Amino acid sequence: MVGVSRRGRIVLALFAAAALTSCRSASGPDRPAPADLVLRGGRIVTLNDTIPEAEALAARGDRIVALGTVADIAPLVGPATEVVELNAAFAIPGFIEGHGHFTGIGENRLDLNLAGTKSWDEIVRLVAQAVANAKPGQWIAGRGWHQEKWTSIPQPNVEGFPVHDSLDKVSPDNPVVLTHASGHASFANATAMQRSAITPATANPVGGEIVKDARGNPTGLLRETAAGLIKRGAGEPKPSPEEVEARARRTVELADREVVSKGITTFHDAGASYETIARIKRMVDEDRIQVRLWEMIREDDVAALVAGLDAARTVGYRDNRLTVRAIKAQIDGALGSRGAWLLEPYADKADSSGLNTTPVASVRAMAQAAIDHGYQMAVHAIGDRANRETLDIYEDTFNRNKKNGNELRWRIEHAQHLAPPDISRFARLGVIASMQTVHATSDAPFVVARLGEQRAREGAYVWQKLITAGAIVGNGTDAPVESVDPIANYHAAVTRQTQDGVAFYGDQRMSRLEALRSYTVDNAFAAFEEALKGTLAVGKLADITVLNRDITTCPDDAIRQTRVVYTIIGGKIVYRGN
Repeated sequence: MVGVSRRGRIVLALFAAAALTSCRSASGPDRPAPADLVLRGGRIVTLNDTIPEAEALAARGDRIVALGTVADIAPLVGPATEVVELNAAFAIPGFIEGHGHFTGIGENRLDLNLAGTKSWDEIVRLVAQAVANAKPGQWIAGRGWHQEKWTSIPQPNVEGFPVHDSLDKVSPDNPVVLTHASGHASFANATAMQRSAITPATANPVGGEIVKDARGNPTGLLRETAAGLIKRGAGEPKPSPEEVEARARRTVELADREVVSKGITTFHDAGASYETIARIKRMVDEDRIQVRLWEMIREDDVAALVAGLDAARTVGYRDNRLTVRAIKAQIDGALGSRGAWLLEPYADKADSSGLNTTPVASVRAMAQAAIDHGYQMAVHAIGDRANRETLDIYEDTFNRNKKNGNELRWRIEHAQHLAPPDISRFARLGVIASMQTVHATSDAPFVVARLGEQRAREGAYVWQKLITAGAIVGNGTDAPVESVDPIANYHAAVTRQTQDGVAFYGDQRMSRLEALRSYTVDNAFAAFEEALKGTLAVGKLADITVLNRDITTCPDDAIRQTRVVYTIIGGKIVYRGN
């Protein structure tokens, strides 16, 4: 750490001078008040150019007050200071989850978890077990299945998806609805469709599809907005308002516990209703939530969206625990369910180019509302046409309102599949690509089948092309679509290795530093929070993640074994690993 000691003493001296009148301790006129928390004796990577590395860090209240060597920080250790000996541990700015679904993480813990299932037969067995423990007629819900990750194709099938007969055999009386891992399709048994009045005559909703067999009967697969036709809870006793509230709060608490255990200090929640945000705000007031939340409002009805924007806008609430300043829209679906909106038909389904799930005119109106009410815009766009349409909407909105995109920092969520001419537009327009690196390695087994080799090579998960062009690339997991674990995501970013160890278009890997910045610095920038977080510097929030190994230098195959030792939010240790 050449030069760190000198720099650390400079920073410590500057802090002491600035705080001289308010931070004197009883022990002497020139001694700063003791820190509340000190980390020392390990490697601290700050991502701060002034002091790139340090041996020790001190925090008072919720802020960092000093960085430097162990000797530099020693004067700040008092009788009540909590001192953490890092030893071989590795401290970094707190992970910022750039795109996830907060309550979805909690809900996933309450419903049937189908993540990691290897076959449709396995899912049917899990449903049978749930039926055995359920009340007669009770709804059974689950999430996490992905047909492209099964070891065998179900028989019979339509488009590689099963039909509902096998579910009916194990659950003839209990309605069953199983959400796809992506969240962009659901599978229902006959009872669930009957209770929801879905018949062969039911028309496809705008932006969705009821998949049918050769005889015109629904198979059970409901793609994109068609999943909304399922009336969950129909036929059951209506829960009381108190029961609804208790379950909703439980999902928040479970999500909070999960994300802080993974070293996440801020979570960008990619789409919550006004009702959910109001509940979260109440729970923040009650100190029931530890992670910092940055919320995007999701309301597909434009008039209802606009009506609530001014009252909902919140920045830095309760010591920066909650911010509400983005609008979330969804212009297409997901590649796995063939809902991503493409410029050309799917390579494995020539009669489809995917789905436009929210009309372009509605997304355009939401974009104007964002300008009018001081919000960022964040649009889910996965397919190349969806991304082009979104970039067109953004560019037109900027021009009509004489706005600079670099100042607005609007985002495209996912930006997974891009036509080559559109890659440079992100940087030119100042649009942030809010991506999820783990999707590349998770989706790799079916990407070429969906897009063909040329489209996949030229535009699928092109992080390095976007970075080289000058765009900001944020990072996240899209949890609960994937695990919320940043370590698995970081591994995907720097290796692009699939489960069989093969690199998926490896030229698009991020460097170790690029990947770390995408999870800290760049996500802070994407939220207008770079003055508060993303790097470790004096005056910034003491949000810190401590890992058991150095992920910037360890071998690739050791990254996955990395564990969180401490999660520190606002100078308080909120999670201690084993």
